[in-house]
Amino acid sequence: MPMIFQIILMLMLASCQPKVAQISDKNHVQQSSNSTISVITGAQRTTDYIPKLKNKNVALVVNQTSIINNTHLVDSLLKLGVSIKTVFSPEHGFRGNADAGEVVKDAKDKTTGLPIISLYGKKKKPLSEDLAGIDIIIFDIQDVGVRFYTYISTLHYVMEACAENNIPLIVLDRPNPNGHYIDGEILQPNYRSFVGMHPVPTVYGMTIGEYAQMINGQGWLANQVKCDLTVISCKEYTHQTYYELPVKPSPNLPDMKSIILYPSLCFFEGTTLSIGRGTNKPFQVIGHPKLKSNFQFTPMPNEGAKDPLHKGLVCQGEDLSLLDTKTLKNEGKIDLSYIIKYHQKMKAINEKYFLDNNFIDKLSGSDALRHLIENGKSEADIRASWKDGIESFKKTREKYLIYK
Repeated sequence: MPMIFQIILMLMLASCQPKVAQISDKNHVQQSSNSTISVITGAQRTTDYIPKLKNKNVALVVNQTSIINNTHLVDSLLKLGVSIKTVFSPEHGFRGNADAGEVVKDAKDKTTGLPIISLYGKKKKPLSEDLAGIDIIIFDIQDVGVRFYTYISTLHYVMEACAENNIPLIVLDRPNPNGHYIDGEILQPNYRSFVGMHPVPTVYGMTIGEYAQMINGQGWLANQVKCDLTVISCKEYTHQTYYELPVKPSPNLPDMKSIILYPSLCFFEGTTLSIGRGTNKPFQVIGHPKLKSNFQFTPMPNEGAKDPLHKGLVCQGEDLSLLDTKTLKNEGKIDLSYIIKYHQKMKAINEKYFLDNNFIDKLSGSDALRHLIENGKSEADIRASWKDGIESFKKTREKYLIYK
């Protein structure tokens, strides 16, 4: 591409002003002085994908994380003359403020008039009529590298729809803040759901672009169809890069500490304990109204938690927000001590621990973790049960890596 065009393109992007999903302070991740700012995301590499959109009708799969600097991808592309026809949104919605599990309705953007079709409402997969007249789709959503984070499930269904309708897909890659390790049980087929669709560990150590290549290459789409996939990779990034997200990826992951603790604490979503939804420290505290400790918190309705567990009740337990973020990251593993310790605490006071629906089985990938904890097994015992699956997955993962 001629240098003069690249310069013009950069100047136009610099002048873009947010219209569709302004990145307000409440969406920003609270950052430390250690924030990595040298990484160039796939979205920022506009000269590598804008030419592919010329004279095409484009659909986007995006949310509040889909930004180039502080400008939403939708605004950037419209400014550059890209013909956007439809926007698809995942769990938590286009603006990222809906509760976990909350049905998100179709809508129309007030500023641009673009239709926003929800992929977390009546359907999880774009229908053929949704894709009528669409020539190419762009997927740009920040992942956090954990199997039960549903953006990779949305990716799966978008890839499937693209393959079935002969529409090319471009994935604009972004760093994985938990991409530096692999840990957890492999999901078993009988426990497949939207919070876990693929036979991968809880933490899989891949960016969403690498993961898309794996979905395609492993034949995980329905009838083993193949998506015409292009990944625009990140620059200046490896799996060991410490990258602080510029925008919170969902309402209850407000900072890097919560993002790093998420793989360990999300198992509590299958228990009677609160992990801070309805507080200013979601996924950083643990508690229950019947426990006794020197730390307490009271869940109350807020954005992303309209009806939190134990709403209005004083919960006592543990505050993890004081832990050092870098130290947590460097541990590079799921910390099972919390889920084991609180099982013992609840058992000691004769209170129910696991939910009756056994949701923890969907989160962990089978009923094995629940049974091992109930039978008093140690963290070492549980880890030993994961070892063979992790080693096998590493060989599969290796085939699809883009970054060291």
